[in-house]
Amino acid sequence: MNEAEQLVATLVGRRETIATAESCTGGLVAAAITDVAGASACYPGGVVSYANEVKRRELGVPAEILETRGAVSEECAAAMAAGVRQRFGTTWSVVTTGIAGPGGGTPEKPVGLVYIGVAGPDGVTVSRNQLPGDRAAVRATTVRHALGMLLNRIKRGTGNGEWGTDPTDEETGNRE
Repeated sequence: MNEAEQLVATLVGRRETIATAESCTGGLVAAAITDVAGASACYPGGVVSYANEVKRRELGVPAEILETRGAVSEECAAAMAAGVRQRFGTTWSVVTTGIAGPGGGTPEKPVGLVYIGVAGPDGVTVSRNQLPGDRAAVRATTVRHALGMLLNRIKRGTGNGEWGTDPTDEETGNRE
């Protein structure tokens, strides 16, 4: 069973739901989830928020974050995760924002820099990832990491505000 199938089975079994918000992956996380038969029982939808205006208007990312920290930042990913979870009224959310390349990178934010955020009942977790490869590889790896991080967080949740090992650890792979 792949990660998307595990995710759907886990969420359906727990009667929980997930929403997505994606920038650099452009809907690939949503596609992975909806490729699984029965995903409609846990996935009401998501937002592809490629433009900053969409992040602000649809997800509630504060303009100040976009102006001072940028769309590719921990703060933006956290706001996206909280915003899409609230907008769709889901148990969980997973979001991606980053620089897939080949252009757009800077010394401070190089190509392959991706932030993945997960929001759930006990708050928001964001991981910073520096991923190798071309645009297709960065996007594909981001999808796998996003699903893995979400599964890790769901499975380790204790319901008391403690999540066990941080989901940014080596189990979700390829971290800075």
